[in-house]
Amino acid sequence: MRAKTPPTALTIAGSDSGGGAGIQTDLRTFAACGVHGTCVITAITAQNTRGVTDIHVVPVRTLRAQLHAVLDDFHVRAIKIGMLATPGIAREVAAVLQQYPHIRVILDPVLVATTGAHLARRDLAGAMLRHLLDRAALVTPNIPEAERLLSRRIHDTHAMRDAAAALLARGARAVLLKGGHLPGREISDLLLTPEGEHWFHQRRIRGEHHGTGCTLAAAIAAAIAHGTSLETGVMQGIAFVQRALAAGYRPGKAALRVLNPLGAMDALNLR
Repeated sequence: MRAKTPPTALTIAGSDSGGGAGIQTDLRTFAACGVHGTCVITAITAQNTRGVTDIHVVPVRTLRAQLHAVLDDFHVRAIKIGMLATPGIAREVAAVLQQYPHIRVILDPVLVATTGAHLARRDLAGAMLRHLLDRAALVTPNIPEAERLLSRRIHDTHAMRDAAAALLARGARAVLLKGGHLPGREISDLLLTPEGEHWFHQRRIRGEHHGTGCTLAAAIAAAIAHGTSLETGVMQGIAFVQRALAAGYRPGKAALRVLNPLGAMDALNLR
């Protein structure tokens, strides 16, 4: 018997040489969620659990070739966008995706690494707002990323609601604003759409973790590739990350823990 072909998803992101985030964790998440993963690399980082020491941005011509190589051949059902590094990369991705308006996009606006290293030029936030915000079915900023996008501080859940509403007003179709950077034993994430809001609350797992945003956006994209609704995909993605966090480990010399998507693959009905 021939094996059933899984749905295909695409990640457009940077490569993490430490294996804890970016393309590497996106592909592991896709595999754990029963999705065939394709990828377009935007930048190559020299990175480990202690920090980022170098970044090489892929030439736009090579980026464009990767995009067309994947999109011209595979039936891509969902796209996760992560690290873009420069406004030029953001503009090129947006221009190519205009040719594929039927593919749903999850935009994770990566600007700063967990270790504090800057993964983007300071003018990238504006380029994302201008060229990609209204193209994405969902944008998934954390608190610092939303602050950069909106040039405002977010101190509590009331400010989270105002910030998410501001992103909708700027053209976002739906916003998942992640509250993990706010203090407290519980993490509250807000999904805001034109139809209303939904809060997701989960217990905070102790420790400094690497790759949570990448894993969440990739898991949501995988759910969308399977045909799941946006709200259900967000709910499944958050639960997936919680299980991957619980199964996480310390692979390097620093205290930083990485998620383990394969440790969460049997915990959810995503396959």
